[in-house]
Amino acid sequence: MSVTDDLTAAQRCLDDLDRAIVRLEQQVGGGLDIKRIRSDSHHLRESLALLRESAPAEKPRRELLTIPDTPYDSALWADADDEGLGARDRRAP
Repeated sequence: MSVTDDLTAAQRCLDDLDRAIVRLEQQVGGGLDIKRIRSDSHHLRESLALLRESAPAEKPRRELLTIPDTPYDSALWADADDEGLGARDRRAP
């Protein structure tokens, strides 16, 4: 996974955590423990935002081209000039 993918996955996890905290608060009530968990979740969200800002920019992926070892069809160069020699039917100077 790339850094961006990992940061996005962490953001989704924090969103899931926030939803779970809301459900817990409905079941348990808004006591001190829930406030601490909500505060910790808020700090994680801020830390993730800072990490996202400081993360290095991703380099574009390069595609690798496979060059076959088999010889090319000689018909591809039927009308081409030989470099430095000129056309095949003419003499070099």
